[in-house]
Amino acid sequence: MIPPKPPAAPKGGGVLRLARAFRRDLLSALPAHLYHARMAEFRSPLIHSFFCNDPALVRLVLSERPADFPKSNRLREGLAPLLGRSVFVTNGAEWQFQRRIIDPAFAGGRLHLIFPAMRAAADAALTRLPEGEQDIEPECSHAAADIIFRTLFSLPIEHETASRVFHAFRAHQDAQPVVNPAALIPWPRWLPRLHSHQTRRTAREIRGLIADMVNRRMQAIRNGTAPDDLATRIMTTPDPETGRCFTAAEMTDQVAIFFLAGHETSAAALAWSLWLLAANPEWQARIAAEADAAGPLTSFSDLSALRLTRNTFREAMRLYPPVPMMVRQVTKPEILRDRPAKPGAQIVLSPWHLHRHDRIWPDPDSFDPERWDRPDNRQPARNAYIPFSAGPRVCPGAGFAMAEGVLMLALIARNFHLSPGAEPPIPLARLTTRGKNGIRITLKRRNTAAN
Repeated sequence: MIPPKPPAAPKGGGVLRLARAFRRDLLSALPAHLYHARMAEFRSPLIHSFFCNDPALVRLVLSERPADFPKSNRLREGLAPLLGRSVFVTNGAEWQFQRRIIDPAFAGGRLHLIFPAMRAAADAALTRLPEGEQDIEPECSHAAADIIFRTLFSLPIEHETASRVFHAFRAHQDAQPVVNPAALIPWPRWLPRLHSHQTRRTAREIRGLIADMVNRRMQAIRNGTAPDDLATRIMTTPDPETGRCFTAAEMTDQVAIFFLAGHETSAAALAWSLWLLAANPEWQARIAAEADAAGPLTSFSDLSALRLTRNTFREAMRLYPPVPMMVRQVTKPEILRDRPAKPGAQIVLSPWHLHRHDRIWPDPDSFDPERWDRPDNRQPARNAYIPFSAGPRVCPGAGFAMAEGVLMLALIARNFHLSPGAEPPIPLARLTTRGKNGIRITLKRRNTAAN
């Protein structure tokens, strides 16, 4: 079974066609030769971009010289109303200050401290999941949001504020196009950005709710009554170089990206993983058997027994990377595969194309979790697998996301029989890689005493 992927666009058409197509979907806007080319250059009077699928170039940009290729300011155009000056969009000294505070909270040794909250959210999701055919994306989104709120603020999704943030975020995603015009066309700073009224309204609502939670937590910290969760740890961690902690406004920016990255991307990865298991019953049976043998899965160390489940989740993120593209900017004259790149040119790194590149991966479009145990996969896995980015800007929550995804996948496979819906999903890239008309599967509860 070859998992679905969207049709590629014809070559040519110019910047206006590309801009229109990007506002609908990033994936189908790009031509098929990107699955084979090591680099493709796109030049117009308004934009100059290089799509880089050469592992050596990816390593250069992300790991070897990341300071010379900062995140593009154009990336921030569409996300600014929600994310402000969060760690996802900043560069240089500002970004370094933010990471020095954030990284310790997500260090691998601390995951076991938040695992009970993660497991409680998973149990709640198992109780909520209905039987029958359904779009699994909203259920995955609900579960991922619950995990974020429980681990970050010790609040279940049923809490009024958490529920309001969750529903406002779904409205924001529906209102927000993939690409703002200022991301494609050089736009003077003094000109207003063309965000819709609904985009601005939902961003204000989300940020207002988050700011209220942050302010209440700061007061609890001052009173000595704050729970020992991720929010408290981040808000009480001083920068080791300056001794300064996040202000309330800075923490509001960070919580916004934690919610976006930790909720939306995790939900997308889990939904595609479940559909791939539904479409591959032999793998579904193996994952369910592995989960049964692993025991109660009530401690973080139990996840080490879920090797097949981890490989399945990794394979799902290879085929359907939650963040399909990343954009960096050239800051000084460069030569990229014998082609000159001037300052201001855009470097597009596409996990979607890199993970399916036919010069890098054996049988790239097939679902094959066993590839992660074969010698022929070692080099692609090391050089061409970047679902969480790579280098200094690798996602600080990568370990968190892997633990969450493996746990949820194992528990759902252990408790439910999965089968694909009537229509296969069509991948579409908005903020994350989603199903154009949802991701439909049928759930039937298993007769099992274990959860």
